[in-house]
Amino acid sequence: MPKFNRIITLVLDSVGVGALPDSQKYNDDSSVNTIANISKMVGLNVPNLQNLGLGNIIPIRTVKEVQKPLANYGKMMLAGDGKDTLTGHWEMMGCTLTKGFKQFLEHGFDDKLIAEFERLTGRGVLANKEASGMKVIAEYYEEHIKTGKFILYTSVDSTFQLAAHEDVISVEELYQACKIARELTKVPEYNVARIIARPFIGDIDHRVRTTNRHDYAINPFEYTVMQKLIDQNYKSVAIGKINDIFNGVGVSKTISSKSNMDGIDTLINELKQDYSGQIFVNLVEFDSLYGHPRDVKGYKNCLEEFDGRLEEIINSLKEDDLLIITADHGNDPTYIGNNHTREYVPLLCYAKKLQGNNEISVCKTFEDLGETICENFNLKSPKYGKSFLAQLQ
Repeated sequence: MPKFNRIITLVLDSVGVGALPDSQKYNDDSSVNTIANISKMVGLNVPNLQNLGLGNIIPIRTVKEVQKPLANYGKMMLAGDGKDTLTGHWEMMGCTLTKGFKQFLEHGFDDKLIAEFERLTGRGVLANKEASGMKVIAEYYEEHIKTGKFILYTSVDSTFQLAAHEDVISVEELYQACKIARELTKVPEYNVARIIARPFIGDIDHRVRTTNRHDYAINPFEYTVMQKLIDQNYKSVAIGKINDIFNGVGVSKTISSKSNMDGIDTLINELKQDYSGQIFVNLVEFDSLYGHPRDVKGYKNCLEEFDGRLEEIINSLKEDDLLIITADHGNDPTYIGNNHTREYVPLLCYAKKLQGNNEISVCKTFEDLGETICENFNLKSPKYGKSFLAQLQ
C-alpha cells in the first residue's frame, strides 16, 4: 500500500529561493533570489506559507522562521542544463537535460526557416529577435495591425513565440501557424523546446494578453514518472500548462486553467474526486505576468493572493494526500533583463497525517521529487533521484 494515496505536486512557476552555485554560468550573479528580494524591496505578507515553513528554508526579511512549521521543508537544486520551464518540470519527472535546448538570442531564427514558415502560413513575420513579450508587441503593434504579419520573438528558454491580435489573426489560425512552426523546428538543426501562441487584444495604449495562450512542446527524452504511474493503473492528472509541457505524454486527464485562481479552483474541485496517483499543477502567473516584466509589486501581490487560498487547498486535502509545493526555476523581478534566473526552488511537503517540523536534506536534483513519488507508489526509479519519502515526518 502506498504511504500516500495521492501526491499533489503544486508548482509555483518561477518562485525561486536563491542563486545556485553555477548561476554565473547562466548569466546570473549570486544576488538573484526571487522571494527574498521581493520581500526586501516591497515586503511580503504570506502567513500560510510562513506557517508551513517558507521562512525556515532561507532568511526572508518579512517572512519569519517559525519554531514548529506545519510542513517538512527544504530546497532543491536543478541539475539539468538550463533554467527554463521544460528543464525544471521534466527533471521533476525523471528526465534531466544534460544538454540544453538551442537558443536563438543573438540573431533570431535564420532566413531559411523564416522563409519556409512564411510560405506555409501565407503570412510574413515581424521582429524575429530576443525580446520581452509585451514590449515587442508594443514596438510592432501598428505594423502588425497594418500588415497582418505575425510578431515573432524568442527567449533564453528556447522558444519560438508568435504574438497576434485576435481581431487580426484568429486564434485558430495562430494555433495552426504554431503547429507548422513546431514541425519545422523539431529537427536537430533547430531543436526548439517550445512553440508558444501569444494572442492579445486591445489598442496600442491598452494591450492585454488573452487566456488563449497555447504551448507546443516536444516529447520528453526519458520515460517519465507520469508514464510509470499510468502503466501501473494510477491516475496522472495535469492542471494548467502541465499537459503542454509534456506534450500530453504521461497524462491521463488534463484540465486547462485561465489564471492562478482558476487553477486553484480546478485543483480544489479535483481534490474532491476519489482515485490514487498524482495531481500535477502549474500556476504560471508569477512568471508570465510579473517575473518577466520585472513587476516586483505585482509579483508580491500574486504571492499574497496565492497565500490567501492556501488554507482552502489544505482543508480540501484528504487524510492520505501529500501536498508538495515547489517551483521550476527562478525569475527574480528585481534582477536585470527579462529572463528566468537559475535558483534553488522551495520544497514544502504537507500532509494531515504528518507532524511536519523536519528539514529535508538539500536535494541535488529535481529528480529527488520524482523518486519520492516512485518510492511511494512502488515504481521503477528515475536515473538520478534520491527519495526523501523517509524524511517526511
